Amino acid sequence: MPATHPKMILFDYGHTLLYEPGWDSLRGNAALLEYAVKNNGGYTAADIQQQAKILLGPPLENVRKLGYDITGQVFHRFLYGSLGIEFSLSPLEMEIVFWNGASAGALMPGADRMIDCVNRNGIRSAVISNLLWSGEALSSRLNRLLPQNRFEFVITSSDYLFRKPSRLLFELALRKAGLPAADVWYCGDNPQSDVNGAAQAGIFPVWYDSATGRSPTDAIDRPKPECVHLHIREWDEMIGVLEKSKN
Repeated sequence: MPATHPKMILFDYGHTLLYEPGWDSLRGNAALLEYAVKNNGGYTAADIQQQAKILLGPPLENVRKLGYDITGQVFHRFLYGSLGIEFSLSPLEMEIVFWNGASAGALMPGADRMIDCVNRNGIRSAVISNLLWSGEALSSRLNRLLPQNRFEFVITSSDYLFRKPSRLLFELALRKAGLPAADVWYCGDNPQSDVNGAAQAGIFPVWYDSATGRSPTDAIDRPKPECVHLHIREWDEMIGVLEKSKN
């Protein structure tokens, strides 16, 4: 454990604050098609899903292996442009309609109580996520499901090119916060991207190791963090740590 109470806590998004039960991209495509103003090819949601797999699958995987990301808005522009489909929505609205259609999202257990604790103790907060969607789209989702949040900024890899565990995203967050690494904690569920990534930037990592929304085999197969960290499985544990550390 670090010696000092954190001045700021940075959070991952997926399987940390929120998760996406019942994710179905076909349903997301169908929701988006309701706003189509041009679809001369008569493409269905299934047609679009197949085209997306061809265009997004291997190329995105290769880009991510190199530690970079692309934006969902750029991908949508090419995907639907290649099919001749046009919408009555802005690029941001298209992200949100698709995302909410695929999964409306849900709170990780106790995340609301934990954010209340962070706010109550005067701890600043923000979000860093490896995500295809923009920070604006993620902020919309966070504000809908965690309306009491006081996140000062939301960083997504698709907005800033680099993916965790690159220390560049963590260092960017420190610059935005105007704080040294020693004053900041980072909470996330991924041992490599979140825990080891934060540690290499000098930020104290908290491994949130919840089974919610994960398969039993996923928990077994994941490697353990290689650095000093706080290991919790429920947000109530984090609340206890924060309350104790302020004394």
